[in-house]
Amino acid sequence: ALNDVNLAIAPSEFVSLVGPSGCGKSTVLRLIAGLSRLTSGTVEWGDAVSRDRLAFVFQEASLMPWATIQDNVRLPLRLSGVPKPRANGAIAQALDMVGLTGCETAYPRQLSGGMKMRVSIARSLVTQPSLLLMDEPFGALDEITRSKLNSDILDLWQRQQWTVVFVTHNIYEAVYLSQRVVVMGARPGRIIADIPIDLPYPRSSELRTSTLYNDYCRDVAHYLTEATLGDHTPSLV
Repeated sequence: ALNDVNLAIAPSEFVSLVGPSGCGKSTVLRLIAGLSRLTSGTVEWGDAVSRDRLAFVFQEASLMPWATIQDNVRLPLRLSGVPKPRANGAIAQALDMVGLTGCETAYPRQLSGGMKMRVSIARSLVTQPSLLLMDEPFGALDEITRSKLNSDILDLWQRQQWTVVFVTHNIYEAVYLSQRVVVMGARPGRIIADIPIDLPYPRSSELRTSTLYNDYCRDVAHYLTEATLGDHTPSLV
């Protein structure tokens, strides 16, 4: 699936992976998380980030339909044997982070798609991770909801100082969110370009209409086109 993927990510960095379908973006996340087994190479961890404090947000919210929002968020703490009084405080904090305070007793069927994804994010945050892996979490949402969640996740990232690795097919989303955009090519999966995004934070909706933002989007689109059409020598832009 992958060949010669060499990627270094600094603590508290926000990095997005983009590329054509089948290029191994999700595989990279699964290898980092230990959900897939390496056939060669290594995944090395520094002192500032630990696999013990890792959270994974998948493409679908995958909530338990029979459980309340509070109990859905409680799941990783219950599996870890965290006492209920301590878990309740962590759940309340996680729901507050994603703007769902007051929805504790609701069920997934009562929520919109965007709210379900917020619950999924809260379930990941309840463990207080230092590394957040996100695999196209907003891909199924409408553009307005997606844009709002983009801004929300950036706000949380700036406050919590997580390290974030974010997979997306959306160039505009990748540039808006990231400090670096890594473009991957397929067959086998490899890194085509590693593009620093030198745009200031906090990032507002007005940024999306700026010349510099659109220049970065064009740069990423250029490398993505080359990644899709054929071989390309890896490049650090």
